[in-house]
Amino acid sequence: MRIEGQTTGPPEAQNDDTSPTVMAATEQEPAPVVNGTQAESSDQQRKRGRGDSKKVRRENYNKRQKNEDRMRVRQPVGECNEDEEGEAKERRPKRKVACMIGYCGTGYHGMQINPPQNTIEGDIFNAFVQAGAISKDNSNDPKKSAFMRAARTDKGVHAAGNVISLKLIVEDADIVEKINTFLPAQIRLWGYSRTTKGFECRKHCDSRIYEYLIPTYSFLPPKPGSALAKRIQEMADELPGVTREDPEGAKFWADVGKQVKDAGIEEDDIRAAYAEALEEQALNKKMPQDDGSLKKFLNLSDEQYNQLKQIRAIENAARRAFRISAERLDLVRQALRRYEGPHNFHNFTIGKDFNDPSSRRYMKYLVASDAKIIEGSEWISIKIHGQSFMLHQIRKMIGMVAQVVRCGAPLDRINEAFHRRKINIPKAPALGLLLERPVYANFNERLKSFGRDAVSFDAYNDQMEEFKMKYIYDKIYAEEAKENIFYGFFGFIDNFKGDLHLFDYLTAKGIAEDDTASFTDSTLKEMDEEDMEELEGDNEG
Repeated sequence: MRIEGQTTGPPEAQNDDTSPTVMAATEQEPAPVVNGTQAESSDQQRKRGRGDSKKVRRENYNKRQKNEDRMRVRQPVGECNEDEEGEAKERRPKRKVACMIGYCGTGYHGMQINPPQNTIEGDIFNAFVQAGAISKDNSNDPKKSAFMRAARTDKGVHAAGNVISLKLIVEDADIVEKINTFLPAQIRLWGYSRTTKGFECRKHCDSRIYEYLIPTYSFLPPKPGSALAKRIQEMADELPGVTREDPEGAKFWADVGKQVKDAGIEEDDIRAAYAEALEEQALNKKMPQDDGSLKKFLNLSDEQYNQLKQIRAIENAARRAFRISAERLDLVRQALRRYEGPHNFHNFTIGKDFNDPSSRRYMKYLVASDAKIIEGSEWISIKIHGQSFMLHQIRKMIGMVAQVVRCGAPLDRINEAFHRRKINIPKAPALGLLLERPVYANFNERLKSFGRDAVSFDAYNDQMEEFKMKYIYDKIYAEEAKENIFYGFFGFIDNFKGDLHLFDYLTAKGIAEDDTASFTDSTLKEMDEEDMEELEGDNEG
C-alpha cells in the first residue's frame, strides 16, 4: 500500500561514480508520514540513541565526533582566509594586555568614548586599529576587544599615567612605536604588560594616585569688603575666639590697598560697582568678557573703568608676587592629613546620602610639596593617594582645605564634614588636577607567579616627568597666567550673595544643627548645573 507523500524508487545518487551495488546497499525503506510529519527512521532513532544502552550511545557519540573532526576545516592561527570580496586576510593572535598611557586633556571632552565628541579613548582606539593592533573586523566596536579604562577623567583633566586593558595583537616588536606614530603628541603609549585573561584594569586596581597643582595665593584670605569677608568678621565679633587671626593675610591686603592709593585711585568710589559686578557674576554667570560690554554692564565712565582695570592689574601682580610662609604651608599640610584613613565623603561629591555605603572611602596619604616659583608665580603640588574616588571628590577635598585655611576656620571643620549634616563644598578648578597613576600591588603579586612583568609605570618615570613638564604643567601654568582661573574661582565664592548662610561653616558659626534640613542638592545645582549632568558618568576623581 502506498502512503500519501511517500516517494518511490531509490534515493538520488550523491556521486556519479556510485555503483548499482553500493546504491542498492544504501537504499532504505522510507519512513511513514504521520499527521503530515515524516516520522523518524530506525536509523535516525538509533543515531539519537533511542532504545540503545548507555554504552552503545556513548560509542555512537564518539563515532560521530570523529567524523565531524575529519570533516571540519581547520584554520590554523597565522594562515590566510578570504573575506566576502575574495581578498586574503590574516588571522593573528590577540593577547590580553594592560596598556600604560599618558595624556594632556586640553581640547578633549574627557577620557571616555562619547560620540561625536573628541575624546582620549577615541584617538587611542583609532591608533590601535591603524597600527594593526586591533583587526579591521573589531574596529567598529571597542567592546569586541574587551576595552576598559582604569580611571575616567573629566573634560580638561590630564593623566601622566592611566591604564587601559584589552585584547591586542602585539606580535610586532615595535608595536608601541607604531601606535605612537598614529597618536597626537599630547597622547602617549608608554608601554604594555601581558596579563591574565581575566584581568580588568578597573576592578583589579588597588588604588590611584592623583596630583593637584595650586598657586599659593589661593590660601590668602578673602578680599576685605567682599561678602564672605564681611560674614567672617560678623560671626567673629559675635563668637570671638573660634576662628584664627591672620596677620599675614591682613598685611597682604593692606599693601595692595596702599599700592592702589599710590596709583591715585580712590577705590571706595568704585568699590560698590566692582563688588556688584562680581556679585552679578556669581549669581548669573553672565559677566561680559570684552572691555566694551563689561564697561556698559557695570555702568562705569571711561575713567572709572580704567581705574577698575588698574586695580585688577595691581591685585594680579600682588598675587603672583605672594610667597607662602612656612607657617601657612604647615597649616595646609595639617589640613590635608585630616583626610587620611577611612571616612564618609558624602559631602565631597553629589547625589550621595550619608547612609550610602559607597560614600565611605579610604585615603592612604595626602602630602604637599615645597613651594616652587614657575613663571613668576608660586605653586605647590599636592599628591592624593586613595583606594578609590567619587565624582568631583578630589576637587572638593582641595576646595575645602583652601577655604578652611584662607577663612581662618578651625581644621576640625574638615572632620565635621564627614558627619551626617549636609554642607556645600565648592569644587576647586579642574585646571590643576591630573591622574598620576593607578596602582596594582596585589595583582602584580599574581603576575609574578606566571613569570610576567608587573603592571607598573616605574620603567617610564623619566619619560613621564618630561611629558608632564612639556604637555601638562606648562599648559596649566600658561592658562592660569592668561585666564586667572584660580582667582576667578575664589572671587566667585567671596562675592556670592545668593544665600548668606551657604558658607557659614567657614565662619565662627560653624555647621549648625538646624541647617541640615534646608540644604539639598538642588541648592548645589543652582551654583553648578553641570554637576547633576555628570552623575551619568563613572564615579571617578
